[in-house]
Amino acid sequence: MNSGQPTELPDSLEDGAQIAAQACANLIERQGGASQGGRCRIDFDTSVGDETYTLLKQSTEFMQIFVKSLCYLQMPELQQLKQEEMMRVVSAKTALVELEAELEKLVQAKIIMASKNKDNDNDYDGTTQQQDPSVEIPDLDLEMHQLQDQMDEQEVIVQRGGVDPDYQYVGPKARIYFPDEGSAALARRDWMTPAPLVPPCVEFSSCGGVQSVNDVSKDRLIFFFCPRASESESVEKILQRTEMEAVDTLQLSVFVNPLLVDMGVTGFGMAGRLLRERLIDPLPHAYYLRTLPWGALTRVWPRAFSVWQEDETADGGYRLIRTLERLPSNPEVEDIYDIENGNTQEKKSGGMLDQFGDFVNGMMRL
Repeated sequence: MNSGQPTELPDSLEDGAQIAAQACANLIERQGGASQGGRCRIDFDTSVGDETYTLLKQSTEFMQIFVKSLCYLQMPELQQLKQEEMMRVVSAKTALVELEAELEKLVQAKIIMASKNKDNDNDYDGTTQQQDPSVEIPDLDLEMHQLQDQMDEQEVIVQRGGVDPDYQYVGPKARIYFPDEGSAALARRDWMTPAPLVPPCVEFSSCGGVQSVNDVSKDRLIFFFCPRASESESVEKILQRTEMEAVDTLQLSVFVNPLLVDMGVTGFGMAGRLLRERLIDPLPHAYYLRTLPWGALTRVWPRAFSVWQEDETADGGYRLIRTLERLPSNPEVEDIYDIENGNTQEKKSGGMLDQFGDFVNGMMRL
């Protein structure tokens, strides 16, 4: 990959998450694949200003696919487990087809028997008719019930994705830190049942919880999912502790949609500046995608940041209008669009309040 090349837009949310995972894997490979505890950030925002849901909720599906993809890329231990799960699913689906065929035969047999009994009733001549004790009458209802139980068991295997509920994973771990314990608890419930959305190596923690209870010595990947400015101190402590205790295993710490700058919490003065210098500025963008009212801004490490504009005549519906080596601010992105579309004469000159508003909006996106 060439750092001067533009970044293409993903085909879908799933495609974007997998591309982000591969970019992180490439970063790890650049540092030799060893346990050196690198850091990076992922920004994925397709809301285009829609505040119906929180950023954490909007990012959940992307996060699930991204974490799953990166875990499988960086943990060969999971590959054999994944193959076994896939084989269970295939076997269960095959068994379901066979059981359904058997059930259909029994249904047809029951229909035939019911028809014969009806014919016998119509032929009744008034004499007493007794069943020959040497003729065994099959209990079709019992057999059908047993078949249905077997089908239910196979369907559960398919629904779980072939996961063995009694399996205990003991290999290296990936840990996701949520902003609070409530979000982490919901993920433990919703991300793991009925079919796990992430591999068994994943554990759920929170930035605001009691960190001393977490054994981080086996953590190979850690993710900070939408960390907020109010958790910045906890995030730094978690990083320091993990990089010290998991020095032989930790490969990468990933900040996903970080919201670590907030005027009401850190301010934009000395405290906010020091936080950016310590924690935010050193983080390379392994992946960046932000949709705009008229296009999108994206980047896959180590390629360039690329600004795309919607265009019905272009392949894929977008055309590239600019590439940059650094992340442009919001005003710069709008300037790029205006210049491309000849709107420079219509731009407002912008007073002090407008400039300050642009500054605040840009900082809040860090």
